[in-house]
Amino acid sequence: MEQIVHVPLGARAYDVVIGPDLVAEAGKRIAPFVSRKKVAVLTDETVAALHLEALRAGLAAEGIEMEALALPAGEATKGWPQFTRAVEWLLEKRVERGDIVIAFGGGVIGDLAGFAASVLRRGVRFVQIPTSLLAQVDSSVGGKTGINAPQGKNLIGAFHQPTLVLADTAILGTLTERDFLAGYGEVVKYGLLGDAAFFDWLEVNAPAMAAGDMALRVEAVARSVQMKADIVARDETEQGDRALLNLGHTFCHALEAATGYSDRLLHGEGVAIGCALAFELSARLGLCSQEDPSRVRAHLKAMGMKTDLADIPGDLPPAEELLRLMGQDKKVVDGQLRFILARGIGEAFVTADVPQDKVLEVLQEALAQSQPA
Repeated sequence: MEQIVHVPLGARAYDVVIGPDLVAEAGKRIAPFVSRKKVAVLTDETVAALHLEALRAGLAAEGIEMEALALPAGEATKGWPQFTRAVEWLLEKRVERGDIVIAFGGGVIGDLAGFAASVLRRGVRFVQIPTSLLAQVDSSVGGKTGINAPQGKNLIGAFHQPTLVLADTAILGTLTERDFLAGYGEVVKYGLLGDAAFFDWLEVNAPAMAAGDMALRVEAVARSVQMKADIVARDETEQGDRALLNLGHTFCHALEAATGYSDRLLHGEGVAIGCALAFELSARLGLCSQEDPSRVRAHLKAMGMKTDLADIPGDLPPAEELLRLMGQDKKVVDGQLRFILARGIGEAFVTADVPQDKVLEVLQEALAQSQPA
């Protein structure tokens, strides 16, 4: 059942191994890369309580000792205070140039641990063991690492590719339904941005996958990772094609900022809503048919996901403020906001040529529909 996706980046190439029960085999998988039988693990308190002893046992099977630091769970961890704590802990543990740091957690831990590894002694190797669906299909692959600033998400960071990624699909069984579905927002994004056949496959198979079918989970993660690997291999530092992976994210980041990066809106939920809005905007600009946004929404709804601004609890700021928050996005070039729009399902493209009044219109309508009648 196991699948391996190779990320071909020359001297920095690596494998993403996808399948059940990889944590139990962590020692065997990591052994070829360690110079001494000792690793430092960064994780969060939730993952630590559920899975840290299993990882310890998996490493011990190969005689690899581990020390671990568990940071608080949640997006708030992804900032300077916990980052400083992690880096200083790694230095205290005398992590050397030839050692390996393991990122054991969701996207927050993966991003923070990867960034810590990138600056520690000017760069040590790290292994990603992503524990959430979102991290398995997105943040653990491709070498983007970083933390958030008060000015916005992921504004401080570095490109630092992992040495290995172990995506244990059995671990997904411990996710809450909400977290699993939030991760699914990133899976469906891959079909929407560049693979209409994958979107067709998801329409048929995603309900059974969400219900726990392991073979379908491995397949969905592998197809998502393969598409990301292909794009990253073409454009590692996001000069062109890699920006396609941000489909839905320009809207999403503004909504996350508007909700204070809180539990009101998880990242993957924002991506799903953002994809629906990006297709709505594309249809409004005459780029795709009106059936496309309807089909996107229908599938997200069938999966029980957030699809509209009305699905976000609490009040949202006016459309003008959301548009201003979009302007803080990293995808701003020469003051121009770049959007990822679509000519159809599976046909996304990057453009800066989007009239702001049209964006405002889409936001205003979405907000109007979210107001109680």
